[in-house]
Amino acid sequence: MRIDAHQHYWRFDPVRDQWITPEMSVLRRDFLPRDAAPLLAQSKIDGVVAVQADQSEAETDFLLALAAQHDFIRGVVGWVDLRATDLTDRLARWHGNHALKGFRHIAQGEPDDFLARNEVVAGIKQLGIHGYSYDILIYPRQLAAAEELVARCPEVRFIVDHCAKPPLVSGELARWQRGLGHLAQHPNVFCKLSGLVTEAAWGGWTDNDLFPALNAAAEAFGPERLIFGSDWPVCLLAADYPGVVGVIERWATRFTAAERDLLFGGTAQQAYQLEG
Repeated sequence: MRIDAHQHYWRFDPVRDQWITPEMSVLRRDFLPRDAAPLLAQSKIDGVVAVQADQSEAETDFLLALAAQHDFIRGVVGWVDLRATDLTDRLARWHGNHALKGFRHIAQGEPDDFLARNEVVAGIKQLGIHGYSYDILIYPRQLAAAEELVARCPEVRFIVDHCAKPPLVSGELARWQRGLGHLAQHPNVFCKLSGLVTEAAWGGWTDNDLFPALNAAAEAFGPERLIFGSDWPVCLLAADYPGVVGVIERWATRFTAAERDLLFGGTAQQAYQLEG
């Protein structure tokens, strides 16, 4: 089964979605599963994981409703307030909804130590107790806090989104690579090969611009802990859907067929506990 482990869906709201700035005008419209379906068929993708884009419990409910309507949405990564004193009760409202696989907070917009703060760590520990994974969305400068988090939560499955956003435009990858390598030493962490085209030059990236970061991720995690994700529709800022799939497929020719199967589905099924 081929899985795209990182898609977003929304009904565009100019007030809520202020992160979509005027230079990102291609994203200023609705993007729903019906828009994704023909792209998935074209690239022979069997299922997706839908990931939160808005930090609200309403977003979690929205994605779960879509999953109930579209069989190819194999899992949902929602949002919940990790610091809520009633977090257990908040999680209970989704008990029994098997589409909900994990949660994410847009930590890249928080102070650099956010993920290492005691109340955040305690909340993520609660996610693990309930069997949920946690997606780590950070900039390279926040890798140290992420490592502290995962060291304190060995029972939680973590997925690093977008390879922790390597600075592809500058090409100064050494510090990012060291931090990613430290994070990879923890066996409960997976790395999602997603979002890289938008970290490169939007108007003119090539395979060779992305391959150094992909190579570093493979060196750190090994092929068995890498996960493909498109970051559609955000990827449209820099590439169409077949372009995103294609660059990872071309890079992955260095792996065995079994390793490619893990990259394009098997590892996502393990990390997110997706049903076959």
